[in-house]
Amino acid sequence: MKIIKAYAAQSPTTPLLPTTVPGRATTENDVVIDILFCGVCHSDLHAARGEWPGIRYPIVPGHEIIGRVTAVGAAVTRHNPGDIVGVGCMVDSCQHCEACEEGLEQYCEGPHAWKQTYNGWLDGTGENTYGGYAANITVNEKFVLKITHDHSELAAVAPLLCAGVTTWSPLRHWQAGPGKKIGIVGIGGLGHMGIKLAHAMGATVVAFTTSASKIEEARRLGADDVVVSRNADEMATHQKSFDFILNTVAAPHDLDAFMTLLKRDGTMAMVGIPDSPHPSPSVGNLVFQRRQLAGSLIGGIAETQEMLDFCAQNGITSDIEMIKMEEIERAFSRMQKSDVKYRFVIDMATL
Repeated sequence: MKIIKAYAAQSPTTPLLPTTVPGRATTENDVVIDILFCGVCHSDLHAARGEWPGIRYPIVPGHEIIGRVTAVGAAVTRHNPGDIVGVGCMVDSCQHCEACEEGLEQYCEGPHAWKQTYNGWLDGTGENTYGGYAANITVNEKFVLKITHDHSELAAVAPLLCAGVTTWSPLRHWQAGPGKKIGIVGIGGLGHMGIKLAHAMGATVVAFTTSASKIEEARRLGADDVVVSRNADEMATHQKSFDFILNTVAAPHDLDAFMTLLKRDGTMAMVGIPDSPHPSPSVGNLVFQRRQLAGSLIGGIAETQEMLDFCAQNGITSDIEMIKMEEIERAFSRMQKSDVKYRFVIDMATL
């Protein structure tokens, strides 16, 4: 059995510390990857602290992985030793249901749903899986992404595997592009990617923030206009004008304030999941303008590859702060205070 160096939490109340975990046996369809960089997602913190149900310990977080292929199984055709590749939030699915056949594995309807990069199958059955806070990982080739960015950008590419595709998927689904007015609520790890992507897709982009101090920063990221959402007059100037709003905020807040900004037939999609419910939105805001309140979950493998290729072609990466592996607990603490612009990435050479 392979033994892999990693950082893991042994319980909800213990910090992430050096350890070893078992590596799974390599099959003919697998790709073995030495991990170079791993982004730090807020989901990693929630999971490590046991704030979600069904967490299994020890837990090795990390699902924004960039690495180099070191070996491939005999049946692998998509990747070769030496390739730079990525692994995101999923490492398997049933691969046969309607959702999987359509390249939307994140909505897999199979018996276990999809297999998370860490914490195993979504339904909690089967063996545990261990994520990117580790020296290497073995993944089915269908869930390994090609990376074509310049090697100097690889650390900043890592967050695209989660934050990038989580914003790309709804922007593509609701057809952001030229002639569309798109709102991005929240300027954080997800929101800053939403602004960059919507801008590059050719849409008119309006960023919403609760802090006037973020106005210039949002413009730097690509926003055509910035609205301080606590300012009623600023909000009023945009009534009934948006084709689509991407809401990245995970804290409970008043959804009606944004629903009224949508045109008839406009949609607001939620990608952040709060730890307690949002105040119930008014049905009237939906009924009288045929508006939609929707949700979106990460992205499938095909659209993740599409997003990566688009970002490489358009020079898009995440804004990051590099950390050493031993600094992860400090990074978690800062992340809880939103003290990062906009994503921590671990240099795994420091493991």
